[in-house]
Amino acid sequence: MHQRNLGPFPVSAIGLGCMNLSHAYGVPPAPEAAEKVLLRALDLGVTHFDTAALYGFGANETLVGRVLSPYRSRFTLASKCGMTGVDGKRVIDGRPETIKRTCDEALARLRTDVIDLYYLHRWDKKVPIEDSMGAMAELVAAGKIRAVGLSEVSADTLRRAHAVHPVAAVQTEYSLWTRNAEIAVLDACRELGAAFVAFSPVARGYLADAFHTVEDVAAFDAKDIRRAMPRFQGDNLVANLKLLDDYRARAREAGCTPAQLALAWLLAQGGHVLPIPGTTRIDHLEENLAAADLKLDPTLLARAGELVSQRTVTGPRYNAPTQTEIDTEEF
Repeated sequence: MHQRNLGPFPVSAIGLGCMNLSHAYGVPPAPEAAEKVLLRALDLGVTHFDTAALYGFGANETLVGRVLSPYRSRFTLASKCGMTGVDGKRVIDGRPETIKRTCDEALARLRTDVIDLYYLHRWDKKVPIEDSMGAMAELVAAGKIRAVGLSEVSADTLRRAHAVHPVAAVQTEYSLWTRNAEIAVLDACRELGAAFVAFSPVARGYLADAFHTVEDVAAFDAKDIRRAMPRFQGDNLVANLKLLDDYRARAREAGCTPAQLALAWLLAQGGHVLPIPGTTRIDHLEENLAAADLKLDPTLLARAGELVSQRTVTGPRYNAPTQTEIDTEEF
């Protein structure tokens, strides 16, 4: 597996986002199936596993800890605080005392003495970013975490946080159909020497040949988070589905799958970009990781980038209430 730097850690160029083994896209797989995905990823050379306290309200950290803790020296472990489940509800809380408490809880669930990269999952806008970063810096000093990351922040917030303590990585949605990072954060990360971790790199299945029709999307599980996302609704969905025939044709021309084309495009956006696709299936895992070996014509990648972009995709990525919770720049 090719490697890139995740802050101070050399890791596999493509990591594994563990979220959907416990959370977000309907009924998660059985624990035995999830365990097989994690172990197969490790066997294939993945050395970057990404989880969070939010995912399954602790269930994902518990899963990752149970399955992977015997192999702890073989991979870089990333998790997140600042957005967790409280009494069955999602809560954003960036107060220093909460960050420190949830770190201790995460360490116990993950069965480890230290988390390599610990992100502030969301900036709690009621708390100055400097205060939240101060707590993260104290966790580094205490030896409970090795490096600090931020998720869904603007370039301005990144720089304010970096002035308190070095930021090793920023994690934000980035794919052909979500380009907000290109406004400022991608360049800010390069300037500050931070990695950029791209979550939802295959556009929540849109670029992975996971569905083809309005009816396919209508069949999503009732608890699937995509049901609340405007791009998967009404006229927006109809317009976005029309892009896929040409996109699949570009993948065939490249001699790869649609998901591999999406991942190869991301890897070509800069050496500091690290995609973390998630999956519940071993065949999809193997398909995704093979994208790191592709050598595609830059002209073909550029054409894919013109076909699916912020100019051609219809609808915002989040609904209005969720949009208020993030700090990323918007077109």
